[in-house]
Amino acid sequence: MDPITAGMAAFSAIKAGVAAGKEIASLGKEIGSLFDSIDQCKNAHNKKKNSSFSANEEALDSFVAKKKAEDMENELRAVVIHARGYSAWQELLKMRAETRKQRKLAAEKAAKARQKKIENFIIYGSVTFIFLMTLGFAAVVLLAQQGKI
Repeated sequence: MDPITAGMAAFSAIKAGVAAGKEIASLGKEIGSLFDSIDQCKNAHNKKKNSSFSANEEALDSFVAKKKAEDMENELRAVVIHARGYSAWQELLKMRAETRKQRKLAAEKAAKARQKKIENFIIYGSVTFIFLMTLGFAAVVLLAQQGKI
């Protein structure tokens, strides 16, 4: 499902939930999905794409998706401010920024751990290879001295 469609579905669920009297806090999954969709649209707009579309078509599609994402974010802001006040919106933005920061740190940590595993594999593999080559060479020399080769 493309990000705009997913975002629209999440936003519709949020609006329906608020209209039905649900608390904003109970709509966390939907709000998270909406923010993910918004972020995907904004990130897609900033990335270069290789596609069969012309540059103009691609730019227009990207622009429209970004603007729809901004519109959804503005509408969500209005819903949250109406339901819980401006301070709740600021708190939500702060939590969103903190979550992004934590995800980025976790991704960096995972990348470092993966790199460390690769380095360890190379080091231990090289040491093992050198040890086996030395052992093989010693065996050849020993067999040669005994005249078995």
